[in-house]
Amino acid sequence: MVLKMPKAVPDRRSRVGPAQEPKAPNRQTSISTGDPCGVRVHTTLLGKRCPRLDRSDGRVSNTSARRASDLLVSCLEAEGVRYVFGVPGEETVDLNESLSRSSIAFVPVRHEQAAAFMADAYGRLTGRAGVCLATLGPGATNLMTGVADAFLDRAPVVVLTGQGDLERMHKESHQYIDVLEIMRPITKWNARVGDPAIIPEVVRKAFKVAEAEKPGSTHIELPEDVMAADAQGGPLARRTSAHPDASSADIARAAELIRDAEHPIALAGNGAVRGRAVSGVRAFSRRSGIPVATTFMAKGLLEPDDPRSLGAVGLQPGDYRLTGFDEADLVIAIGYDLVEHAPRHWNPTNDKTIVCIDSLPAEIDEHFIPEIELVGDISRNLERLTRKSERARKPGGSSRLRDAVLERFRRAKDDPESPLQPPRVLYELRRALGRKDILVSDVGLHKLWIGRMYPAYEPDTVLISNGLAAMGFALPAAIAAKLVHPDRSVVAVSGDGGFMMNAQEIETAVRLGTAVVNVVWEDGGFGSITWKQERRFGRHFGTEFGNPDFVRFAESFGIPAWRCETGSDFAKRLDEALATDGPSLIAVPIDYSPDVAIVGELGEEIPPT
Repeated sequence: MVLKMPKAVPDRRSRVGPAQEPKAPNRQTSISTGDPCGVRVHTTLLGKRCPRLDRSDGRVSNTSARRASDLLVSCLEAEGVRYVFGVPGEETVDLNESLSRSSIAFVPVRHEQAAAFMADAYGRLTGRAGVCLATLGPGATNLMTGVADAFLDRAPVVVLTGQGDLERMHKESHQYIDVLEIMRPITKWNARVGDPAIIPEVVRKAFKVAEAEKPGSTHIELPEDVMAADAQGGPLARRTSAHPDASSADIARAAELIRDAEHPIALAGNGAVRGRAVSGVRAFSRRSGIPVATTFMAKGLLEPDDPRSLGAVGLQPGDYRLTGFDEADLVIAIGYDLVEHAPRHWNPTNDKTIVCIDSLPAEIDEHFIPEIELVGDISRNLERLTRKSERARKPGGSSRLRDAVLERFRRAKDDPESPLQPPRVLYELRRALGRKDILVSDVGLHKLWIGRMYPAYEPDTVLISNGLAAMGFALPAAIAAKLVHPDRSVVAVSGDGGFMMNAQEIETAVRLGTAVVNVVWEDGGFGSITWKQERRFGRHFGTEFGNPDFVRFAESFGIPAWRCETGSDFAKRLDEALATDGPSLIAVPIDYSPDVAIVGELGEEIPPT
């Protein structure tokens, strides 16, 4: 039986309106639906021992009783959860049974890491916590890379892990490891449910903490005997909390600093995207005339052809010299997360006055000591500052980086047909995709090209694992992106190294009917590490590997696939793939040799003025 998927969750941060309901999968799906069941803190919540339901032959004998797992699922429904991504296990059978009778779609994946990446992307795109599930032991440890990625990239994620019975946690026991301790460094909050009575509180707090600025991952451990126990009560109501506004005095002081600056410049980061401040950033730049550079995760805050856009920075320290940070006396940091790129790269001598506009007080860093902080709702405080701002006397910034990148991008259409070079591939991707379509980048040498060169016209249309920089991110994240935005085209760009880390999720994409185009750049090795080794030592070691025939590999999953060795063939096959009603793959042998030239051109050979 083909089961309907739930309606897509509206994107509360989207600038393009709510997501549409996904099309029903065109093949058998394992998504399960039904009727509903009726600051960084670490805490371990242990309650009294829970009475188990009577069981015989491994089955629940009293199916009419409400179990703790039912209560947990009803709490998830109250939080607006639509998808749970995961791998079931013996210690989660009660929870999976409860999910089967809920309004929530359970999405089985082929590896727990992929489940966490899917929850990560879901959280980024919706602003609501994505949820992933694994059992104890190896299931929980397999989640960790994706959980850490969400933690560092500020994506709201709630992690659910099964665990053995409470009675065996004090001793050596099969598959038992202390998952709470393992999750502690990579979560904002971390708890064990030791009593069914605390489930509503624990779930509400997990979502509240995960979604609060700065968002990230939280974790709930679910012992098997607790989930099987009787339970009473119901979910706690969601309540939204508003950020306080900065004081009028602080707004006035910031406006004064901007007015008195000789060469002001702005740096916008991921927080500005999360804070729905795209219109505010554009309005501030227009009114003040101050140009804006963005981090990789904030691509699209300014349109690439906006004369005040300085492009995306963060590939190398030279980016900041080429965008005029060396000459700037004032930097307006808007939603800038230090994890995106260290401030020592653009303020090495601590000679810049900094105005920080963010949701929380600034992180302590010797190269990031703001003169004034506008703490609270980024969009609202930026709007108030814009009203107080005057035209800058002499805006700072330099367009050298942007102009060099855009010029190289424009020339890409005239690149030799073969071998394919990165700019030509990105040129064809930009040509074929609409302004609101989504490109998901894996981590590798191709990420540097996408982050720097690929033009983005709206935020959240280029997804990159940046804080953790985790390979294997692209395909799972693209599947989640397609579930959130079924009306948009979604392309996952991976290197051959990153693609093979989660290539098994092609089956998940096929099962769900998600039309994700996988573009795999082939160079037969870990290109980014090879490049760095060559630059430092003049040789490389341990970075080469073999690949399968990617076309035959993809076809074994029943999806169309092509190998393209010329620019015109890639353009043709890309158009075909985007018109396909289901996943597809294009393998692209890539020539990375221009990397050396363009890095030199943009980072070393252009002297500062």
